[in-house]
Amino acid sequence: MRERESAPATVRGRAGTLGRLGQLVRPTARSLPWRAVGAGAAVGLLLAALPRLTSSDPDPWMTLLLLRGAALSFALGLTFLLDDPARDVTATVPTRRMVRATLRTALIAPSAALWWTATVLLIPPKVRPPVGDITLEAAAATVVALAASALATRLTPEPRPGQRVAVALLATSMAAALFVPRNWGLFATPKDKNWATGHDHWTLILLSAAIVWAACGPEPLRRHRGLLRVRRTRPGLSAG
Repeated sequence: MRERESAPATVRGRAGTLGRLGQLVRPTARSLPWRAVGAGAAVGLLLAALPRLTSSDPDPWMTLLLLRGAALSFALGLTFLLDDPARDVTATVPTRRMVRATLRTALIAPSAALWWTATVLLIPPKVRPPVGDITLEAAAATVVALAASALATRLTPEPRPGQRVAVALLATSMAAALFVPRNWGLFATPKDKNWATGHDHWTLILLSAAIVWAACGPEPLRRHRGLLRVRRTRPGLSAG
């Protein structure tokens, strides 16, 4: 009997959760930093189009460099994804921050996929690097950007950490290009013997960034404790 009663309750709970998510879609879509993401995407497309615009016989190494620059440009735009001017207000809503962050990411994902497809197709076929491998690099850069944004949101009360995160990500990328050992293969060319090793490392970067992103999803405990302390000090809550 209890099992029969619990089943409808579970269904109602799931329906309620889906209903809340449906109500969040439109306001979340409106609050997304479309300008920042669009600027990163536009710069990326311009970089990918340069080989076609500037030379009839583009250099494979320069083309690969431009394609990596395009991926980084889009990733820099994504560092603004979790910027929330109303963060102090949204921290108290019933929907968890992890759910809100996931919804933001899900709403931007189709546009990101279309953008990357267009970016790769802009590269002339004869100098286009292996699509699967370069897509892995772009995915790793994207998830690193999201993880860095989530980490900044987790560790600081700043409602708009995107600008600082973008600067930090750009500086880290430049430092990595200069100081990462060559045998790691992170910036190898397709003909380099370290190309496969490099993409093993890119896979590790992608997985590590995904773990950081997931770990930074919940609201900080100190925020919950502060809210609980405020509620306890309200008139009528301390009595009894």
